[in-house]
Amino acid sequence: MISFCGIGCHECEAFKATQNDDDKKRAKVAKQWSKQHNTIFEPHEINCDGCKSQTGRLFKYCRTCDVRKCGIEKEIETCGHCPEYACEKLNPIFKVVPGAEVRLDALRKN
Repeated sequence: MISFCGIGCHECEAFKATQNDDDKKRAKVAKQWSKQHNTIFEPHEINCDGCKSQTGRLFKYCRTCDVRKCGIEKEIETCGHCPEYACEKLNPIFKVVPGAEVRLDALRKN
């Protein structure tokens, strides 16, 4: 599964921790992400069934994510399928997850 912004869910540590119901992994991810993003994430917040999920668990950032909101509104598979790709909404994500841009560019070519 690929998120709207191009993150490969199968590579995401929060997604993997959720799918495996692994509390130790959640704690590790919370600690790493807290340090990386200079904020505090608690292990119980590390839950995600993918940002395309309408009824599943979402990481708290996904609830306010402009890219997710836009993708849902436009009913697109990924941002790579959007006629406005690549818009400025993606820039912060591409800085943190450069592989997301590569993935969307590849989808765009196909």
